[in-house]
Amino acid sequence: MAGNSNLNDSARNKQDEFYTQLSLIESELKHYKSYFRGKTVLCNCDDPFESNFFKYFAMNFNSLGLKKLIATCYATSQIIGKELDFFQEPDGQLSFLPQPNSVPIEEKRHPYRIEIKEVKDENGDGRTDLADVEYLLKNKKNVMTLLEGNGDFRNPECVELLKQADIVI
Repeated sequence: MAGNSNLNDSARNKQDEFYTQLSLIESELKHYKSYFRGKTVLCNCDDPFESNFFKYFAMNFNSLGLKKLIATCYATSQIIGKELDFFQEPDGQLSFLPQPNSVPIEEKRHPYRIEIKEVKDENGDGRTDLADVEYLLKNKKNVMTLLEGNGDFRNPECVELLKQADIVI
């Protein structure tokens, strides 16, 4: 079929993935802003470093009035561990700079979760964006922790996160 050439090419080349464009997410979700106020949003099995859904909710955290944003990463993500160097601390949390008693993460494709409870303009540029989210993660204002399982949505720890969520994307 001529209309399915992109899908057929993707089926032959398993490395090719489709991502929803940020502009499409913005144009659709602008109609539902009031539904997000005070809610916890879960982007399940959705690596925050490659997900435009996570980026949308992180950048619009305040304007949507979110209570919390949670994202989990599945172990087979193509870019997991390539975005930021992180270290595991004795309490299980991750840090981005080595801290006393921290251990380098050997398994770069280990799944993790990010929990965002606040997004502030940390760099003083007059807006909240992903640079602010990254700063808050690096400085423990928000939390990034390793998952024990593989990050699959059926995994018990992901099911527990699902129970916390009001909205699942």
